[in-house]
Amino acid sequence: MGRAFEYRKAAKMKRWGTMSRLFPKLGKTITMAAKEGGSPDPEMNSKLRTAILNAKAQNMPKDNIEAAIKRAFAKDAADIKEITYDVKAKYGVQIIIECATDNNTRTVANVKAILNRNGGEMLTSGSLNFMFTRKAVFVCDKTPDMDIEELELELIDYGLEEIEEDVEPQENADDKAIIRIYGEYTSFGELSKALEERGITVSKATLEYIANTPIELTDEQMEEIDVLIDKLEDDEDVQHVYTNIE
Repeated sequence: MGRAFEYRKAAKMKRWGTMSRLFPKLGKTITMAAKEGGSPDPEMNSKLRTAILNAKAQNMPKDNIEAAIKRAFAKDAADIKEITYDVKAKYGVQIIIECATDNNTRTVANVKAILNRNGGEMLTSGSLNFMFTRKAVFVCDKTPDMDIEELELELIDYGLEEIEEDVEPQENADDKAIIRIYGEYTSFGELSKALEERGITVSKATLEYIANTPIELTDEQMEEIDVLIDKLEDDEDVQHVYTNIE
């Protein structure tokens, strides 16, 4: 797969391994989902159920999850809002940054500072809408008896657009076989339910921005851009960073 793949794998493992910054981000997502759904019960709140699933996939402790849910309904709960920034970086790289914040002024100042120091430029909101498409994305464990073609046929009626086999890097073990399922943005709920009914283990369920025309970078360019991505992901208010990199 080449040195570029190995570099990205190592960088990804480095980011995934930093629990001190990951858990607070997951906690914000859970708090927002609980508040928006109006219920602390995941059985009655599909957004919360998905947020908890993703948190558990990252080994977030049960106590942290419960604390994040309680924060949503506390009398002094912070009003956390989602905000998105469009960014242009070097080498034709385009970036969409999703944030969750209770202080827009702080967040935009921090993001701009990171961009200024690492060769990025903030664009007008919505500038990249035509360059990306938002998709429902599910990452599932691939079992030896799983028939991918049959599953694909079954899920088409639920909004499936694409299914692919992949491997997911593990820190202290061999890469894990997975499947990635892509569907229409509006089909998130139906696909989620269909996978659950078939007993398929979902380790991640998200709404992601997928580049319509991905680009390739050299190893050296990728290393430079990854520094910018890493700095952005370090910020406490940044939840997700999406790029048009292949």
